Amino acid sequence: MMDEILEDKSGLDLTKRSAFSYADDVFTSRSFSALIAKNNIPFSHKKLADNYVIIKRVFRFQAVSGRITKTEKALLDKYDFNTLEYTTVKQMFEELALLQKWSASPDAKLRSDADEILEIRTKELKFLSANHYVNLSNEIYRGYVALENYFVEISKYKY
Repeated sequence: MMDEILEDKSGLDLTKRSAFSYADDVFTSRSFSALIAKNNIPFSHKKLADNYVIIKRVFRFQAVSGRITKTEKALLDKYDFNTLEYTTVKQMFEELALLQKWSASPDAKLRSDADEILEIRTKELKFLSANHYVNLSNEIYRGYVALENYFVEISKYKY
């Protein structure tokens, strides 16, 4: 009897989906609402989100910089992050959680790298958005959707 109850409990996953998810998005135990809790968002994230939302609203990304540089790619590789076009939703939420944690770190180098990584992600998102996501060859890699939703939710300028 006790074994049956434990088996039923072990198969239960309350955090598998979020209210913000698409049908094919799978989330980790760190839910989207926990990720965007206002007291956890570093100022640098809010600033980049506001910038992204304003630019998207006004310019629609007609003028956009190119892809990331080799130096920027090397920084992503240093922390074992994929480029945005090859990042899943789950990976993006884990990465955003890490970047939030690193932004509050006492280590100045880690804080600096966290802010720079988010700037790189913003640049990648602008590039993908300007190209209408045509570079994406597989719908598994939808990390760009998670990043854009994160920016929209934490920005004080809503669509």
